[in-house]
Amino acid sequence: MNLTLKVWRQDGPDAAGALESHTLENVNKNSSFLEMMDLLNEKIMLDGKDAIEFESDCREGICGTCCLVINGQPHGKSLGVATCQVYMRDFKDGDTITIEPWRAKPFPVIKDLVVDRSAFDRIQAAGGYISVSTGPHPDGNAIKIPKDVSDVAFDHAACIGCGACVAACPNASASLFTSAKISQLALLPQGKSERSRRVKRMVEQMDDEGFGNCSNIGECSAACPKKIPLTSIARMKREYLRAVVSPFDAS
Repeated sequence: MNLTLKVWRQDGPDAAGALESHTLENVNKNSSFLEMMDLLNEKIMLDGKDAIEFESDCREGICGTCCLVINGQPHGKSLGVATCQVYMRDFKDGDTITIEPWRAKPFPVIKDLVVDRSAFDRIQAAGGYISVSTGPHPDGNAIKIPKDVSDVAFDHAACIGCGACVAACPNASASLFTSAKISQLALLPQGKSERSRRVKRMVEQMDDEGFGNCSNIGECSAACPKKIPLTSIARMKREYLRAVVSPFDAS
């Protein structure tokens, strides 16, 4: 495959950025998108230029670091996958591919395609730990949890914090990410004792970070590689209303 790549280059958060055009020849259609980026960087470095900065770690759709907007869509057009799970067979010979970083004020560009997503870390940290002392490690069956409840909690815990939901949302809302982290604990008995305090702190931190409000467009869930449902946001709003109306542990 022969491709034309338009890649965003930016030296830092305060620098002006622009799309830089490159051509890449003889790309194996079975290679992954990130392997294609590696090949592009090899070509750029052989030309004596600086490589394009982009993030990756596990390359298995687990870590959530491979954050690229591909032809205007976070993680590309395929549903339920991260960028590292996109393969070049999804493109055609002669295609022009535009590659950009996440676009959101709370995610400032560090360099090129790398953005600072530490706002997500601060939202999670605001929720705090479960402070209930359990003593020695209890038996796994000591607390009975219905399977339907544990399944839903696990589905929300699958969120990898990649930020595609923010990049896809026209309001740059972090509601899907925040609600997933709230839901996984609010659904389980171990997390219920501090559910009111947790949701208030996390929602307030989300707002402080500068993320926009949810307007139920649904792009966040469509772009999510783990298919976190919109019902998660509804649960967060119910939990927040409950905490405001009856803040029994919200101190």
